[in-house]
Amino acid sequence: MTTEHSTGTRRWRRLVIARLAGAVSGEAGMSTVEYAIGTIAAAAFAAVLYKVVTGDMIVGALNDLVQRALSVKF
Repeated sequence: MTTEHSTGTRRWRRLVIARLAGAVSGEAGMSTVEYAIGTIAAAAFAAVLYKVVTGDMIVGALNDLVQRALSVKF
């Protein structure tokens, strides 16, 4: 009975070690981190773009461009 018990214990240990090794070495959860980093990067880019577009120089340049386009004679 001791041999059967120790064999079962070894099998159980191997199973637990294999599952833990798979959890540690696997890429489970990596997509969530990648999505989070991508979302943060997109939000940061949007904030910078908003600041650039609403800046005085850009608004003035766009206003001049529209005024020139509207004043073109056909």
